[in-house]
Amino acid sequence: MTGESITMTQKELSRYEVIKRLIKDEINGTEAALELNLSIRQTKRLKAGVKKLGILGVIHKNRGKSSNRKIPDKNIEKLKQVVNKEYHDFGPTFASEKLAEIQKIKISKEKLRQLMINWGLWKPKPRKVNNQYRRWRPRKEYYGQMEQFDGSYHKWFEDRAPACCLLASIDDAQGKITKLRFVDWEGVKAAFTFWKKYVEEQGKPVSIYLDRHSTYKQNQKSVFDDPEALTQFERAMKDLDIEVIHAYSPQSKGRIERLFETLQDRLIKELRLAGINNKKEANEFAQKVFIPKFNAKFAVLPFKPGNLHRPLTDTDKKNLDRIFSVQNNRVVNNDFTVRYKRRWFQLGKKQPTLVLKKDKVTIEERLNGQIFISLKGKYLSYQLLPKRPEKIINIPIIGLTRNKARWKPPLNHPWKRSFAFFQKSINKN
Repeated sequence: MTGESITMTQKELSRYEVIKRLIKDEINGTEAALELNLSIRQTKRLKAGVKKLGILGVIHKNRGKSSNRKIPDKNIEKLKQVVNKEYHDFGPTFASEKLAEIQKIKISKEKLRQLMINWGLWKPKPRKVNNQYRRWRPRKEYYGQMEQFDGSYHKWFEDRAPACCLLASIDDAQGKITKLRFVDWEGVKAAFTFWKKYVEEQGKPVSIYLDRHSTYKQNQKSVFDDPEALTQFERAMKDLDIEVIHAYSPQSKGRIERLFETLQDRLIKELRLAGINNKKEANEFAQKVFIPKFNAKFAVLPFKPGNLHRPLTDTDKKNLDRIFSVQNNRVVNNDFTVRYKRRWFQLGKKQPTLVLKKDKVTIEERLNGQIFISLKGKYLSYQLLPKRPEKIINIPIIGLTRNKARWKPPLNHPWKRSFAFFQKSINKN
């Protein structure tokens, strides 16, 4: 081997020195194994190799040779064509999953990452440097103890359809998506439709953690800290005995924020591969295909077994449409009409309870568009007027009730006794 150059690592040089001492009987096999942090069997193998080959005995036999698991160049070229065509904007992890699922091509995500970097399809992300200290909040212990909820406006169908909003809830304990729903915008009716379906399917969670969007929180300075100033959403959750917790920063509800980052990568591409370009098909796809697949991959076991979702009571089921309705108070006009959203409602003459002028009634606008007017827990009959009624100055009716009073008390009735006695006294005089 005269004149031949041998390249060795520092680790191999250290091993060679230990094996030489072992061969010279300066140390025994047990001590050599401890110094090398190897088993006695491996130490004996290295000793035999050095005796036979000298310093080459500590060098790995595959050095300078191609790996037995190396992907052939022709397969690499084929893989490049598939990735360029189908998955050019996918991340390496997601692309490797889809290659295995659709094309039946198995390749590790790390190998694919290296190839995509070489092909210019993936740029390694720099390590984040965050000088701001944030304390990590441990997960809740039970499934159903807290649901994180939010909406995200995005081009979920890319250029195939207009941008829309995705409402999502994720369980804090399991990291499991509990519901997804595509809507036009994050309004009261969209949130009500989402949670009405949720409680019907899964029951009532203990609490909901969300942001301070105007749909969920009164943000006016005059009522910001008033516990009685509730939004429609807070009022509905209070009726169902579900605690609403408002976050003070996006980081405090980081689980739902990170979920949307993942969905804006994975869900968009899944919808593209499935050829979906409308909200109806997307909602069905999310419920039947995407959520089960996502939860199987990313959900974790909660700290404690059990489900804290509470089933709906019979009272809840009976009043569910009323609870998830937009409710507003209105005053009964002198002509027993009520105005709501530029429409006029004429109350009927017969009502299940006494209705007086200037009474405050509750208008319930249900999710299906129906209007209900209630007073003292009773629903009033009404008729929708085609236009604003003419103003009437003298209205003989004092109030509306169940039936008109036809009975007249006799003269000896206590109501009239004093009046009858007074008449007799006048006649005698």
